[in-house]
Amino acid sequence: MHTPILCAVIALVLWTFVMWTWLYATRIPAMIKGGIVYDPSRPTGEFMDKLPARVRWKADNYNHLHEQPTIFYAVAIILSLLAAGGGLNATLAWIYVALRVVHSLVQATVNLVMLRFAIFVAASLVLFVLSLRAALLLFGGPAT
Repeated sequence: MHTPILCAVIALVLWTFVMWTWLYATRIPAMIKGGIVYDPSRPTGEFMDKLPARVRWKADNYNHLHEQPTIFYAVAIILSLLAAGGGLNATLAWIYVALRVVHSLVQATVNLVMLRFAIFVAASLVLFVLSLRAALLLFGGPAT
């Protein structure tokens, strides 16, 4: 079943791969330039500490895209299965995706923590509303 909300899901999945590419496009040259050799017997933190902060920011964001967005994926797929993946729900999904992309760009470039936090809170509120709408629909309330 195709519903518009699934387009937002795939957009965020694809964005995650953009960040994955950016992560390695910066990490590998930094490793080469710094003569860093990854040693799997050492804690990961020791390896990451040798990389410049601007390089680590991309990896941090890539990891963040595997945290809260998993809730988004579940809610969006549930709404799609309930035939409620259009209209306001699709709009909210796209707002969430846009906020996550902006969050990524801020974290990966300037990493202003308070700005990043504000964007994260905004995205979280959108996801909360989307989750409430799914719950209302699922448990019998009007969330169309």
